[in-house]
Amino acid sequence: MRNKIKYINRKNFLKIITNIYFAILTFFNFPYAMRTKSMIKNNLFDIIKLPQTGTWNTNDPFLFCVHHHDIYPKANNELAPDEKLIGREIGNDFSNLNGWSMYHGKKIPGFPRHPHRGFETITIVEKGLIDHSDSLGNSARYGDGDVQWLTAGDGIEHSEMFPLLNKVGSNPINFFQIWINLKSDNKRVKPNFSMFWKNQIPKIIEFDEKKSKIEIELIAGEYKNNNAPNPPTDSWASDKDNYVNIWKISLDSNANWKLPKVNSGISRNLYIYSGTGISINNEAINIGNMIKLKTNNEILIKGSYAKTKVLLLQAKPINEPVVKYGPFVMNTRQEIKEAFDDYNNTSFGNWDWNENGPVHGKKYKKFALGEIKN
Repeated sequence: MRNKIKYINRKNFLKIITNIYFAILTFFNFPYAMRTKSMIKNNLFDIIKLPQTGTWNTNDPFLFCVHHHDIYPKANNELAPDEKLIGREIGNDFSNLNGWSMYHGKKIPGFPRHPHRGFETITIVEKGLIDHSDSLGNSARYGDGDVQWLTAGDGIEHSEMFPLLNKVGSNPINFFQIWINLKSDNKRVKPNFSMFWKNQIPKIIEFDEKKSKIEIELIAGEYKNNNAPNPPTDSWASDKDNYVNIWKISLDSNANWKLPKVNSGISRNLYIYSGTGISINNEAINIGNMIKLKTNNEILIKGSYAKTKVLLLQAKPINEPVVKYGPFVMNTRQEIKEAFDDYNNTSFGNWDWNENGPVHGKKYKKFALGEIKN
């Protein structure tokens, strides 16, 4: 009898395994199929998990989006972290060790002297300070609600450093950097940088039927006859027909808000970066996800039990070839080669600073020298 049982088990082993496999497959595919139908019904193209660190997924004309959130310790007398840097790869530290990174900084965290050509950078600072210096002689200190819009165009070298001013407590910094492409006709335009100071950026406050608050901060684009500051003249965002919207949306607990519809063919992504999550037309989505949205319908967004923040990136695609190599974004490989040759020959201007990562003093004082007004 014992041998018979062994024989039966051996004989049916593959059959049992096969049945288990198909049961598991059915179990997981059924919810996926239902979820896909639900997403289509609720005007969602896709839901993509965001990485813990590093760049986020974007769509044309957006090339790059990263969210830096570091809680730096108290500062020493050199505006640097008052901690030993043991265990970090200094010059290339993206470790998030103890909740912060030095990035390419060696004493002060940040991104020392580096070049760009062919696109724009948009730096949106929620908390903390950034010191800007560039090869055209421009400099700035901005942060705590400010935005810098830099058109690299024909080529610029710049430095972005994070000076730490608080010698008693922590020095948090929380900001986004977004790269948006330039049309081929504008890739070699004269570089410039513009500042959108905190008090220049519209913040529209609304309340839903339960008196829950919603705040929409306009970095680019328009909302209900409210307009963001004018983007640089050569930017893809300068033409309203390109529907470039960069908004930060803050939803109080359980707040309801409707994202207006826009023309078909427009790329529209939402990034949930603070809080616990949202629901879109009753589809629950957790923090740390990107949602690709359809555009030809109004979208009902509901906050969760905690205050939630989302970033909206929306635009008409440029629909041109993109060739990227490090800090250069052009349309062909030959143009990338030209960018390297030009940079090696000219450095895109003069570097008049004593350091590759200069900072602008120990006082909390915002300024911008060389800013181009639009």
